[in-house]
Amino acid sequence: QVRLVESGGGAVQAGGSLRLSCVASGHTYSPTCMGWFRQVPGKEREGVAAIYSGGTGTYYVGDVRGRFTISLNNAKNTTYLQMNNVRPEDTAQYYCAAEYTPRCGLGVSVFSHWGQGTQVSVSS
Repeated sequence: QVRLVESGGGAVQAGGSLRLSCVASGHTYSPTCMGWFRQVPGKEREGVAAIYSGGTGTYYVGDVRGRFTISLNNAKNTTYLQMNNVRPEDTAQYYCAAEYTPRCGLGVSVFSHWGQGTQVSVSS
């Protein structure tokens, strides 16, 4: 049973930084792709960033490019989302996702496994 556990969410002022972490466990192999999504009440879950194993490819949604950085520690099956210069519109529940087949991207349908989420709140 794959399990994803996120940490690092919280409250921060606009312009500040946060780092989210997500550890994957319970699978024989390491994930081929890990990603971060966010969702606010009443809206669809949105892909924020994703990374292929080994860091050979990364994906970002337009409004976080240049502010957020996704990274992956394969040895620890852990992905990180470094969030810099955060904005109030970044406020959302952030979810980690993992996939073990050879596919990657920002679509919800790409991923088979999800964490429970961690809240990020940015005040102006």
